[in-house]
Amino acid sequence: MTPPRPPRSRPVILRGLPGLDPAPRQRPRPQKRPVEPPRSNGPSRTIAFHKPYGVLCQFTPDQPGQKTLADFDLPPDLYPVGRLDQDSEGLLLLSNNGRLIKHLLEPRFGHPRTYLVQVENIPTEEALTALRDGVTIRINKQDHHTLPAKASLDSSEPDLPPRDPPVRYRAAIPTAWLRLTLTEGKNRQVRRMTAAVGFPTLRLVRVAIGALDLGSLAPGQWRDVTPEEIGL
Repeated sequence: MTPPRPPRSRPVILRGLPGLDPAPRQRPRPQKRPVEPPRSNGPSRTIAFHKPYGVLCQFTPDQPGQKTLADFDLPPDLYPVGRLDQDSEGLLLLSNNGRLIKHLLEPRFGHPRTYLVQVENIPTEEALTALRDGVTIRINKQDHHTLPAKASLDSSEPDLPPRDPPVRYRAAIPTAWLRLTLTEGKNRQVRRMTAAVGFPTLRLVRVAIGALDLGSLAPGQWRDVTPEEIGL
């Protein structure tokens, strides 16, 4: 008879020692960004600022030589409520009121934002209807159908400060001014919307947020506002 084989002993695997099989590393969980900006120790304050063309909507430049909010004599410890692109102008709110900031940025509240938009050529009624009903734009490689908006053609040029540098003038191509009111704020949404209906944006000025309008603020100027002025 064949003698029984001795039981096999399981190999002992030592982990975490030099030269041996290391213990599997666990990836750290990504930290979620805070919903609200850091709270200020001072009193609640909100200002309306007329952001000029060519100014980044932040306090530190991405590249040397860029103009930012730090180039203006703004009160300290205030945070931009939303943003305006570098090549856009007009009304920008800055605040240290976390509740107000969160309320204005929350999409479900749908606060209206009104823009004056200079476009190439004269938009047709069909194009205006499409803007009102919503158009499909491409954002971050995904299609987004915009929410219904208010869109109208201004019969005369609005009373706005001249832009520096001015919009390039081309005698062969007429221009027109639109008044658009949106309740959402996707990345470069207004420019994408006018391009989608065949009328590229040349100049973009935000003139109102909620019940608050730009008023007589000149580019680079600011003033204190209350939540009641915004309509909250």
